[in-house]
Amino acid sequence: MADLYGIIGCPVGHSMSPDIHNRSFKDQKLDAVYHRFHVEKDQLGAAVNGIRALGIKGVNVTIPHKENVIAYLDHVDKTAAEMGAVNTIVNLDGVLTGYNTDGPGYLESIKPFLTSPLSEMKCLIIGAGGAARGIYTALAHAQTGRIDVANRTKEKALAIIQEYDAAVPGRTLSLEEAECHLAEYHLVIQTTSIGMSPNINDQPISLENISEGTLVSDIIYNPIKTAFIKDAEQRGCRVIPGVGMFIYQAALSFRHWTGKMPDIQLMESVVLEKLGGK
Repeated sequence: MADLYGIIGCPVGHSMSPDIHNRSFKDQKLDAVYHRFHVEKDQLGAAVNGIRALGIKGVNVTIPHKENVIAYLDHVDKTAAEMGAVNTIVNLDGVLTGYNTDGPGYLESIKPFLTSPLSEMKCLIIGAGGAARGIYTALAHAQTGRIDVANRTKEKALAIIQEYDAAVPGRTLSLEEAECHLAEYHLVIQTTSIGMSPNINDQPISLENISEGTLVSDIIYNPIKTAFIKDAEQRGCRVIPGVGMFIYQAALSFRHWTGKMPDIQLMESVVLEKLGGK
């Protein structure tokens, strides 16, 4: 019987994780299958118990469960614990261990676009959810020059900075304050779900004050270019769509489950084919 893998989230119907993982299983000649599992917030504990009961070998975790799922796991990797969020679960004989590949995947995706060391860059993270925590921690490990976090609720942004005891300068901002200070940053990272299909015209903040040449990144990959990315392009910014992060975090999850690194170019081609992009 094929090994079973999947993704849990709410919503989860839009996820292309089954497409890339099932194609990668086939490419690696592994007898495995990957499914979507829609899990409401109040059913998360039951779903995690179901992973054990059904012998599901591995699971990705997406919005809104990345932080809350930790309470139901047996072990959490040190990096995921620092991030305060899990996006990958490995089931080894009923023992569930959580990992986070968001931050490392994000760093891999932006490397080709960096024209100066991260240690010399001022970065702004928009949002304070699980993905923001992962990216913040990865940037802190990479000794980024400055990392500010902007969120609708400043207290949640502050929690990210306080919970990770890093010797990296940073402050918390409201979204309105972030809009005013955009010209200060070399890298702006959009980590919320605002602008995701089908709400493709939405943006988390205005980019009116951003400087030309700023590196602007959005972790959303559907659509390939969000309204946020299109707006940044029109203002003369260099842009990084979310496909790269999606692919690299998925590849690192695949390696946690199977011990094998999948074909990155194959994964990218699957995503672009599904989205009708290039």
